[in-house]
Amino acid sequence: MTSVLFSELLERDVVANNSMYLRAITVFVPTNKAFQNYGGSNVEVLYHMSTTPYEKDQLPKPPTPVVSDMGGNPPLHITRNREGDIFVNNARLIQGRSVVMHNDIGKKQVMHVLEDVLEPLVTLQTAKTEVTNPDAFLFLQNADFMNIDNHRLRTYRSQVTLMKKENLFYSPGGHTFLMPVDDGFKSTSRSGLVDAKVIDGHVIPNNVLFTSAVPLDSRYTSEAYADNLKVTISFFMQENKMYVKSITTVGDAKHPVGVVMAEIVKSNIPVRNGVVHLIQRPLMIVDTTVDQFLKKEDPAEELMEFLILYDEDNENGALYKFHQAIMETGGDILDDITKSGEVTILAPSNEAWTRSNLTDFSKNKEKIRDLLKLHVMKGRIDVEQIRNKNAMINLEESQLGAAQWSTISNKTYLYFNIKEDPENTVVTVEGGGVNATLEQPDVAQTNGFVHIIDRVLGVPYKTILMKLEEDPMLRSTYNLGQYSKFNEKLNNTFAVYTYFVATNKAWDNVNLKYPSTHKKLFMRDFMYHSQRILERHLLLADHAFTIEELYNLSSGINKVLLPTLRDSLSLKIEKENEQSLTEGANEEKNWPEYFFYWRNIKIKIIRPDIECTNGIIHVIDIPILEPDDVRNTIGD
Repeated sequence: MTSVLFSELLERDVVANNSMYLRAITVFVPTNKAFQNYGGSNVEVLYHMSTTPYEKDQLPKPPTPVVSDMGGNPPLHITRNREGDIFVNNARLIQGRSVVMHNDIGKKQVMHVLEDVLEPLVTLQTAKTEVTNPDAFLFLQNADFMNIDNHRLRTYRSQVTLMKKENLFYSPGGHTFLMPVDDGFKSTSRSGLVDAKVIDGHVIPNNVLFTSAVPLDSRYTSEAYADNLKVTISFFMQENKMYVKSITTVGDAKHPVGVVMAEIVKSNIPVRNGVVHLIQRPLMIVDTTVDQFLKKEDPAEELMEFLILYDEDNENGALYKFHQAIMETGGDILDDITKSGEVTILAPSNEAWTRSNLTDFSKNKEKIRDLLKLHVMKGRIDVEQIRNKNAMINLEESQLGAAQWSTISNKTYLYFNIKEDPENTVVTVEGGGVNATLEQPDVAQTNGFVHIIDRVLGVPYKTILMKLEEDPMLRSTYNLGQYSKFNEKLNNTFAVYTYFVATNKAWDNVNLKYPSTHKKLFMRDFMYHSQRILERHLLLADHAFTIEELYNLSSGINKVLLPTLRDSLSLKIEKENEQSLTEGANEEKNWPEYFFYWRNIKIKIIRPDIECTNGIIHVIDIPILEPDDVRNTIGD
C-alpha cells in the first residue's frame, strides 16, 4: 500500500469515500514519509482529489490547473522543471508510481504519488465569513483571516489600493505574486516608496513558480519591464532558506539600478490565479546605506532585516560572521565606510569565513582590520562597471587582463574578471592572493553596493603552483614550467618563494620578436633552457618579499642582490605616479606603478603581491631574459 495514513483518511471522509465508489477521479497520494514531515494540523483529503481522471501525460499545463474536489474547487497548479519532474503545487510527483485502474462500475481512476502533503489556502476558524478559492486580490483583501501564520499584509494592501493596482491581482491566468509583510515596513518612510511601478515589480506574469520547482538563479520578467524600467526577479537559496531578489538593470530617479533581496517568510500559497509568496521586505526599494546594511543599531529598526543578514540573536544570518569580525576589531571600519561617502563592499558569506584559515589573524586585531579594509572600495562599483572596464581592457589589449580598483587599505588593489555566456554571468575578484566569486552581486544601497562573495580576501589557501594553474593570465608561464618540470617545486610548502611571473601577453611579445626562441622554449626537448630561465625569476629566501619590501631594500642604493634558484638577481625596484589613494585621488591615474630595469629594459610589475601559502607572486610585463637565452636556443 502506497500510504497507509492517507488510506485511513480516505476511508474516514464520507465524500471522498463515495467518490471512490461512484466517480471517475484522480487521487494525489502523499507518502507516509510526507505525512511524518507535514507540519500542519489537518490534511484536506478532498484537496488531493479531482473528478477528472488525469494520467501523467494528460496533466494540464499552466495556466490551466487541475480542479480539486474540495469545497469551492480550489485549483492544483501543475508545473514542470527543466529536468522533466512534475509538481502538483509544491509537491513533486514520484515518477514510475502512478497507477491507472477502473472501479467496480467501470469508472476510470488514476493515482499519483507525491513527496509532500498538499496544503490549501483556508480561512481561519475564527473568521466570520469563509473565503473559498480566492484569487490573489481576494486573498490580499482577506489576508488577516487566512491560514498564513501571524503575518499581516495591511501596509502593502493599503498601497495597492492607493495606487489603484487591484486589477493586477485579479488578472486571470497563472502568475506569481510576491507580497511584503508588515514587518518589512517598520521604517515609517518605506511604505511611501511603494508606488505603482514597485507593485508591478512584485508580480511575475504568466509563470506559476513554486519554490520546489523553480530553477534557482534564473531571471523572470516582472510586470515592471518596459523601455524606461527593467526589473527581473530570481529565486535563490542562502543558509538553507529561500530568497527572492529584484534585479533592476534599467532604472530611473525613483527606482535605482541594483539588486534588492528578501527572504520568503511564507511560501507556496496557492490562489485561483497562481501562487503567492510572502516576503520579508519589499523589493526594488533602496533605502539603507552600506554601513546600515552591515550593522544593526536598534533591533526594532529595519536596518538589517534587508536580508536578515545580521541579527544579534541569529548566528545563521548570511553576513553574521562578517559583522562579527568588524565588531571584534572595535567597529572602526564602519566609521571608515561612513566617511568614504559612496562605497562598495565585498562581504564574505558565513561559509567563506568557515572555509578560511584565520589562525594567523585571530590574535592580531590590526591584521584583521587591514583584512577587512581589503573588502572595501570607494565609489559605486556594480557588475555593469566591471563589464565595461574589462571590455575596455580587452579592446586595448592591456597586459593587466582584469579591471583594477584600489581599496581603502592604502596600496592594495582588487582585480575583477567577468565570464559571460547566454545563460550565466560569473564575476570573480582577486585580492591578497585569493580568488573569490561574487555569489550575490549588486545588492543596492543608497550610497553604494554590497557584493556577497564566497571567500575571505587576503587569506591565501593555495600554493604558487595552484595559483598559476587557475589564473588564465599566467597560463604561458605555467605551461613553460610544466614542460620543464620546473613547476614541481612550486608546490613545496616547506620553502618560501618570491616569484616574478610573466603574463601570457609578455610571452606573446617574445614570440613576435624571437619566434624560433619562443617555439623551442615551449618544447620538451629544450626543457633545460626553459628551466634555467624560470630559475632566474624565482627568489629563495627565509621569507617572501612584498613589492614594497623590495622597493625599500633597493632604496638609496644602486641595486640589490637577490638570491634566486639560479645564482642571483641584481635589480633596483622603483616606483612612479604615487599619490595617496585614501584622500580622493583619481584611481584611474594614481595607482603607484612599480618597475625595474633589466639589461636596459624597463619591466613593469603590473600585479604585485599575489599572496600564496608558500610565497608571493609579482606579475611582470616582460620576462627576465639574458641575451644568451636567445642565442643558445637559436644555436641548438
